[in-house]
Amino acid sequence: MLSKKKMNRINELAKKAKATGLSPEEAKEQTKLRKEYLETFRKSMKSTIESTRVFDPDGNEVTPQKLQDIQSKKKMH
Repeated sequence: MLSKKKMNRINELAKKAKATGLSPEEAKEQTKLRKEYLETFRKSMKSTIESTRVFDPDGNEVTPQKLQDIQSKKKMH
């Protein structure tokens, strides 16, 4: 997860962009922070999906084979 300080800075720059606009340096900083945020989010989402198991109402595991293969490779389940 991105640090609280960086998240606050992202929000601060977004508010300033709407209100008065950003300087070229601030725009570069905003782009860099957004990129870092998205990379962190995607990594976290991928990890969550890869560790998920799916069961039908009868309690039978119906996790897609592709996901089971990833989990086996990473020795998760």
